[in-house]
Amino acid sequence: MSDTVSLITIFVLAVFVGFEVITKVPPILHTPLMSGSNAISGITIIGALLALTAGEGTFTTVIGFLALVFATINAVGGFLVTHRMLKKFKRERQ
Repeated sequence: MSDTVSLITIFVLAVFVGFEVITKVPPILHTPLMSGSNAISGITIIGALLALTAGEGTFTTVIGFLALVFATINAVGGFLVTHRMLKKFKRERQ
């Protein structure tokens, strides 16, 4: 029981800190940070694949699959948004 409370506390603190950090980012830094978060999503995909193939039981497989789906959506969406933002900064050829 104590381990569960500790893990939930860490999760809640991580959500709070993440929210505070993201809301304080100026718009000029959005694109570089988005690229960095895409790299983190790639690492999350690898971790999800490891959890998915661990074979520890049905619960672990389901959680690993959900983590894989959400991390993939996050990475693909992040790359699309970053690509669209970078396209705004390209100069038109004359």
